[in-house]
Amino acid sequence: MMRFAAYLLAAIVGLGIGSFSALSMAGLLPGDRRAAGSIDIDGWRGDLTQGSADASPYFRARVARHGLLALAKSEAIYFIRDTDEAGRRFTEDCTYRVTGGAMPAGWWSITLYNAENFLPDNNDNALSFDASRVESVEWEAMIAPTEPEDRANWISSRNSGEFDLTLRLYMPEEAALARPSEAISPPRIERVKCTESQ
Repeated sequence: MMRFAAYLLAAIVGLGIGSFSALSMAGLLPGDRRAAGSIDIDGWRGDLTQGSADASPYFRARVARHGLLALAKSEAIYFIRDTDEAGRRFTEDCTYRVTGGAMPAGWWSITLYNAENFLPDNNDNALSFDASRVESVEWEAMIAPTEPEDRANWISSRNSGEFDLTLRLYMPEEAALARPSEAISPPRIERVKCTESQ
């Protein structure tokens, strides 16, 4: 009887640990919303196997779970960020300044997604900022729930709650694929102000 109880306990513990690790690796636990990956460049997380046959089964599960239709890395690489430079979670109650420079890619974009991995439910037509709106090597954009005076470089966070940003580098240069941490200087995001509750 003691041996049976020991086997049963071992099976229950093994099942619990296995289930937890599978859910965690697949991104199914609360608070683990996005397929981030193994590369971290100044707070921007990505994985060059996204969209390829080289992706692990766990990473494929994360991508499928979060509805990301990824291209192969020769066509695009993806990085996600959900905190500002001080490590504070992005929220629509705050305004942020995004600054950056040249990207090692043929084209790039930054898009805002809400906590459910969808575009926020608003009609501001300003949920993304891309290379076509950059007039010089150094550039700046604002993330805010209301339209700033210079709408040209605005990403609307209205109705987004807590959100994250996805940086896409299309047609990345070889250096970005071979040495991403050295070749990519991702945008910086600084919190400018928040409502009084923040």
